[in-house]
Amino acid sequence: MIGTLIWVLVGIFGRTFNFHVRGTDAYAGYCMAAAGFLALAHTLRRGEHIRVSLLLDHAGAARPWLERLCLALALFASGLLAWYSVHLAWQSHTFNDVSTANDATPLWIPQIGMALGTVLLTIAFLDAFVGAWRSGPVAPGGPAAPSHVE
Repeated sequence: MIGTLIWVLVGIFGRTFNFHVRGTDAYAGYCMAAAGFLALAHTLRRGEHIRVSLLLDHAGAARPWLERLCLALALFASGLLAWYSVHLAWQSHTFNDVSTANDATPLWIPQIGMALGTVLLTIAFLDAFVGAWRSGPVAPGGPAAPSHVE
């Protein structure tokens, strides 16, 4: 987020003081995307992701198994996302793919944030999945997570 702020400020000061730094909008976007992807795992561990639990609330005795199924599906989906994110960054590096903007940034550099964020999310889902099988499903954020209303 600080990187986004810095690039936006560079763009603002550039327009104010009549100088131009190429790619400020693109770099701000890269930083914003990286911040979003890198926050996914932490947000999952704190229980801050939006969770639709209407079906789980009425599952009764099947709830632990549905929780495990949901975690297994989420682990699979995040694993695929991580695999293809890393593959995309690797291909961009191999093919010397560059941004179409006027800064011509090698695309593998900003794609590293996405790849790392998705790998961390997969690890967080793996931890939750293993924890659900060891001790039974626990609500996201842990057993002592405070409930909050917004």
